[in-house]
Amino acid sequence: ARVHRDGPLPFSTVMREALYGAEGFYTTGGGAGRRRDFVTSPEVGSLFGAVMANALDAWWVACGSPDPFVVAECGAGPGTLAVSILAAKPQCAQALRYLMIDSSPAMRDIARARKLPIVESWEVLAGFSETSADDDEAVEGFDDRVPSPRQGPLVASLSALPTSSVHIVLANELLDNIPFDIARRSADGWAEVRVGLAAGSAAAPGLGVKAEFVEYLIPATDEMTEFLEPFGASVPVSGEIPAAREAAQWVREAVASLVDEGRLVCIDYAASTAELATRSERGWLRTYRGQTKAGDPLQSLGSTDITTDVPFDQLPIALICTQSEFLRRHGVDALVDKAKAYWGEHGTLGDLAAMKACSWLAEAETLTDLTGLGAFLVLEWQR
Repeated sequence: ARVHRDGPLPFSTVMREALYGAEGFYTTGGGAGRRRDFVTSPEVGSLFGAVMANALDAWWVACGSPDPFVVAECGAGPGTLAVSILAAKPQCAQALRYLMIDSSPAMRDIARARKLPIVESWEVLAGFSETSADDDEAVEGFDDRVPSPRQGPLVASLSALPTSSVHIVLANELLDNIPFDIARRSADGWAEVRVGLAAGSAAAPGLGVKAEFVEYLIPATDEMTEFLEPFGASVPVSGEIPAAREAAQWVREAVASLVDEGRLVCIDYAASTAELATRSERGWLRTYRGQTKAGDPLQSLGSTDITTDVPFDQLPIALICTQSEFLRRHGVDALVDKAKAYWGEHGTLGDLAAMKACSWLAEAETLTDLTGLGAFLVLEWQR
């Protein structure tokens, strides 16, 4: 009905509705998890969270060991990473105020049901933040409330990132799900792929004809042309790329939410715009459902994940390393050595600690594999 009314829509508009609309993929409970649609590093096992706990301790010290220490995980999903981080008992735990940020009500409900020290958002934010972005809780006037006297760690679940007073923002495989547009380089400049209705398709719900969506190519808007101007020389004629304007804006807003010396850390599959332009048949655009690739996103809107390799050079300039390098920098090898030693001494007992140690050995290989998760890029911005 919206396409019929307004004409072909930007791919980002369609993607936003398909993922985050009232009946969108994430809104209705799709997402990461061994029994869901795809597995990310936190779902591999608890080792990733243990290393991230080491990183939080290092960043806490770099910030001057503040108390409270506010960490916001954007795209927290069912809370898997939060559980692993707290289970690792970081040194910053008593100061830690951990915000699980997710736009999906279904995911927030699951996260709140986990074994975490969940409190109301105002107990975490009151007294040191200018605003709370949680649309689901009555937090207006929270500045007049008294922060919780309990020691940390404290965890709250929110629908959006607060606009200030955050020390660390984490985002694991979030940027790839921020709606993007699709641009094609032509001999005359940039064109934009839009989504419209095929001839004879339903103009509005209830007409008895199934809507069939097709692509239309139109000249790019002035705004998109300006955004993509730096990449024209690196994209051949007929080359197609994701235009990550919203992801770039999200990064700028996340950095603006940080205190001085704070940092934004994003982990994702990413590549340069030039490299993405060489991939045939939009090899950078993927859909997932039930742990498998799901095909054309326009054929299954609302029922699949839609994702892209992040064009990192379209974002504000960041410090970049691989996930493998990041994990080693923050102590994964030492944790694995301890696991090996424990397994060697207690493996025959088969207790839970021994099983965890054995699991960590396999997890480390998966997380640092440079042909898989280890090749993901870690993008870091500091305020």
